[in-house]
Amino acid sequence: MTRIGQAVILLHAGDREEARNRLGEIWSEIGEGGDLLHRCTLAHYMADAQDDPADELAWDLLALSAAEGIADGPPARREPRQAVRVFYPSLHLSLAADYVKLRRPEAARAHLARARAATSALADDGYGNGVRAAIARLERRLDGDRGGRAGPFPEQGP
Repeated sequence: MTRIGQAVILLHAGDREEARNRLGEIWSEIGEGGDLLHRCTLAHYMADAQDDPADELAWDLLALSAAEGIADGPPARREPRQAVRVFYPSLHLSLAADYVKLRRPEAARAHLARARAATSALADDGYGNGVRAAIARLERRLDGDRGGRAGPFPEQGP
């Protein structure tokens, strides 16, 4: 997790390529059968490092799959199961944003609804409030409520 965090710092500093390279190295090490929490976290951030929306979607789907693996896992793994509940709003928000970029508004709306439904797991803190605000912004964007400008899908009207 420390190495993932270091790559995320690079990503947030604007060095997407180096972050992508480092995250890719870690992914190669943990592989498809690695720890689900690490896979979820890594894939979630790897999605943010992508330039192509289809690649971003693929990584976000991997993150969601890993999260669902944790949630469906044995009760003995209680701590990761509880921790992953906090990820769901962000994971579904990311998927909704991916689908907006790919001009798939119905899929975006479906994931926004799942993101909104999962917000009860979020605390009333900076992270939780930020995720809720981002969900609301994307909902308004999909509804075409952007100060009179056309929505994200102009060919479909506001």
